[in-house]
Amino acid sequence: MSHALTAQDLFSEMRRMTSAERIKFFSLLTNQAFRDDDFTHEQVFGHLQHEPLSAWEAAEYLEVSLPTLRRYVQAKKLRPCHTVGRNQMFSAEDLRAYKRNRRSQVSVTAGKFDGGSVQ
Repeated sequence: MSHALTAQDLFSEMRRMTSAERIKFFSLLTNQAFRDDDFTHEQVFGHLQHEPLSAWEAAEYLEVSLPTLRRYVQAKKLRPCHTVGRNQMFSAEDLRAYKRNRRSQVSVTAGKFDGGSVQ
């Protein structure tokens, strides 16, 4: 019967390694250990592609506060795909497009500055 290596055992073994061996170990760990865990956006969120998101989820996805999301709706920058009672639901596809569009606008705006001081 083989003995399974515990985290404490591994830590003790690592403390005995030379500095060069530790560097090799961490290099192997970062480059090879979790390669299969590098999932694409589609693999992680593909099943939600056509599911509506609540206002709270939409705000979290856009990385804005809920009041900011409400201002976007009021300014007609975003439109809910449907409303259930007082709850607005948002299309994931619309949010993705809005976020992509917002990023490109920020990039264009940032490109206009030449690093000088803003007055």
